[in-house]
Amino acid sequence: MRNTNGPGRRKFMKLSALSMSSLALPPFYKRAKNTVAVATIQRKIKKRNVVCVGAHPGDPEFGCGGTMAKYSQAGDDVIFLYLTRGEAYDKKKSFSDAAALRTKEAEKSCSILKARPVFAEQIDGNTELNSKQNENFTQLLLSLKPDVVFTHWPIDAHTDHQVAGSLTLTTWLRSKKQFQLYFYEVNTGSETMGFTPTDYVDISAVLPLKEAAMFAHISQEPLKVYEDFFKAMQSFRGLEKGVKAAEAFVHFPAETTTMPGL
Repeated sequence: MRNTNGPGRRKFMKLSALSMSSLALPPFYKRAKNTVAVATIQRKIKKRNVVCVGAHPGDPEFGCGGTMAKYSQAGDDVIFLYLTRGEAYDKKKSFSDAAALRTKEAEKSCSILKARPVFAEQIDGNTELNSKQNENFTQLLLSLKPDVVFTHWPIDAHTDHQVAGSLTLTTWLRSKKQFQLYFYEVNTGSETMGFTPTDYVDISAVLPLKEAAMFAHISQEPLKVYEDFFKAMQSFRGLEKGVKAAEAFVHFPAETTTMPGL
């Protein structure tokens, strides 16, 4: 990551439909009204390891698949770390059958976004937040050597989302804040609650990739979920920043003004 105070200080430019850019607000504890920074992709000395944690297959894709597509296009390594394999989605299926199906869907989705799937092997609907799981998850996440990590906002109606966010936060603390930490939203209004973004990413140019990745999760009725929730959410976040579609994040803690690499 570049130090914005060093010789590689980012040059700011006007938003262009052809630029790979993100929209970022200042830190929430220093928020200045009507201030938006637009940064372009910078040349990198090395690839970033970008990890997106999701409670279930589909969560990273629906929550921030556009942002992950942009990281992949920029040449960074992207990993989707799924806490579970979605075993409990269908009461008519055994956990093993459901897990096998949703694992295949996750693998297909990841191939579209050029991401690598990794599974933490907790159980859908019965995830645990305790000392043992904190230790297991910390070891797994840090073994991926992340530079930037995205995860669920812990204030969420779904307990699996709560657990995923809390496990990631614990890892960040135990690692002595070795990586940048961002929270993403899922179904704000019905699941994610109290979410006030600090950063926005313009995903207008990569919407087809995000949609293809979402629609790979056929078992989850993706078209209905997209039309009912995510299409409106990304359009609303785009309206907030004057673009067609955007994804929003909370940077914790908000110490920088732009998302690394975007």
